[in-house]
Amino acid sequence: MEKVALGIDVREGKFFKRLHSDLAKFQTRKINPWILFFDADDPTLLRRFSETRRKHPLARIVREGIHEERKCLREIRSQADRIVDTSNLNLSELKEKVAQALPLTLKQTLHITAASFGYKYGLPVDADLVWDVRFLPNPYYIPRLRPKTGLSPEVRNYVLRRKECRSFLPNFFSLISQSLPHFLKEGKSHLMIAIGCTGGRHRSVAITEALAKHLKMKGYQVSIRHRDIN
Repeated sequence: MEKVALGIDVREGKFFKRLHSDLAKFQTRKINPWILFFDADDPTLLRRFSETRRKHPLARIVREGIHEERKCLREIRSQADRIVDTSNLNLSELKEKVAQALPLTLKQTLHITAASFGYKYGLPVDADLVWDVRFLPNPYYIPRLRPKTGLSPEVRNYVLRRKECRSFLPNFFSLISQSLPHFLKEGKSHLMIAIGCTGGRHRSVAITEALAKHLKMKGYQVSIRHRDIN
């Protein structure tokens, strides 16, 4: 086994108490553990326990639990190869600190879900970005296209080849492409882009498929979901 990460906290009980001797055994087997220790100052820990309304696992009074925890962790802290103070870090800053601390390169990835939906059925509650394409000409009013969906070549061509769409798509794709690296920088690992039309069967489906194709060409991992196509 190579590049194994093990997360340990003081609540591990007997296993935690054996940790120091187990680390010594690693050395005899020519296994060199690299220890990354997370710390925070007492006021920050008190605030975090207050915000989450959790009890400290080592004592009824949080302040006493923090003191006891520091005693338990004193030896392992002294063995740490790197100590990261999380007191004033947000999530993205913490990820960056960890990436810098680890003796390996972490590849940041952003998985994107491109989803179509119909406004008449409500907004997707899990969407990060929502775009309205009801300004585009509606294939619903073309009798031969009404029973089809945006997955059919006829509907797709009707939507994508209209002058309104030809002027819109390059700007839309550019806006999305410019924003994605910033979401990744802020620590986002999954992003849902929802595109809506009236019923969620024609325009939104065609645009979602076109966006997904564009993003895949840019090298992103993309899943497609058509919520209201049926």
